[in-house]
Amino acid sequence: MQVVEQVAQLGQRVRIARIRRGWSVADLASKVGINRNTLTALELGKPGTSVGVCFTVLWALGLDRTLNGLADPDADLHGKALEAARRPKRAGKPRKANDDYDF
Repeated sequence: MQVVEQVAQLGQRVRIARIRRGWSVADLASKVGINRNTLTALELGKPGTSVGVCFTVLWALGLDRTLNGLADPDADLHGKALEAARRPKRAGKPRKANDDYDF
């Protein structure tokens, strides 16, 4: 399943970023305020890890800027196409102006 693979890939990326900074699991878990087992679960790509933990860990690693494009509505081409398909195909008939207040 593609989602499981992406969660595992995120975990691997977090692990690489942690190791590059020279931090142990205990160091990063302490910085973020979570249990070591929770961080290990994130790095192993366990899908039960909360999104809040993921975002907080990315923030602690200085990678939170990479989240800006996540679920960006402007990048949702499929959603935009569906929205455009629901729009009226043509404008309504032009209405004749009421001249009651014409001076």
